[in-house]
Amino acid sequence: MKLSANASAVLAMLACSVIWGTTWYAITLQLGVVDPVASIVYRFGLAAAILFAGLLLFRQKIRLTKAQHLAVAGQGLFTFAIDYAFVYWAEERVASAVVAVIFASLALLNLIAFRLALGRKAPWLAWGGALLGVAGVAVLSRAELANADFDREAATGVGLALIAVAGAAIGNLCAWRSQQLGAPVAPATAWAMAYGTGMLALYGLITGIEWRFETSWSYVLSLLHLSILGSVVAFVLYFGLARSRGYALASYISALTPPVAMLMSVAFEGASFGLLALSGLVLVLGGQLLLARAPKTA
Repeated sequence: MKLSANASAVLAMLACSVIWGTTWYAITLQLGVVDPVASIVYRFGLAAAILFAGLLLFRQKIRLTKAQHLAVAGQGLFTFAIDYAFVYWAEERVASAVVAVIFASLALLNLIAFRLALGRKAPWLAWGGALLGVAGVAVLSRAELANADFDREAATGVGLALIAVAGAAIGNLCAWRSQQLGAPVAPATAWAMAYGTGMLALYGLITGIEWRFETSWSYVLSLLHLSILGSVVAFVLYFGLARSRGYALASYISALTPPVAMLMSVAFEGASFGLLALSGLVLVLGGQLLLARAPKTA
């Protein structure tokens, strides 16, 4: 049975939200022993290899034009190099709840970026939905935010997270450009991951990081989860959704991942949350409803 466009969009958002809702914890298992830059290189290098192998296996086109390569190189730089490197560095310095709240603003930042760079005017439903997402995640994370120690180290972490989310928004602009140039989703994503991996590897070589690999089960399994589900599956779904329904709606997944993480904690860890958390969940879901009802925006 063929799914409707709306049903497909909902399933893609749900899948990405569930996958990325678990990657916050998986990332913490990557920190400590291995340099964050090395971990990201391993993650996206493996993800790019899997994507290219899949494209070759199913005899799909992997060649891109020079213009398309330039666009996906920008996507790789901002999405898979700058964005993720600064996320890992931020999580070393500040509570993940703070990073989650900052990334909940990605849908809002996308609307601003597409407005300034391309002159795209978004409907008020989209702006309202994006603002509700930020408010909802802030309410959900209120207790962790209140207990966070905002010293100089944490302030540095906040600054790094802001750079990361700005990088993600610019990366989306580059992805939109590759779409306009006719680059298919899967090959564009594979090349973008490959470019981002190469740029980070070059940075690591120049700065002299230690290229250690941790052989513990926790590190290896978290790496496989981040590479296969958190990168190959989730990013192909994400960029496919962005092309069909707009980058504002797709990037709202960053606001949906904290509620998913909360619900998983309730289901598997016996956690309980009060009315305040429930109100935050309602705000986030309300924001998604507004964005889903808004006309398609870039």
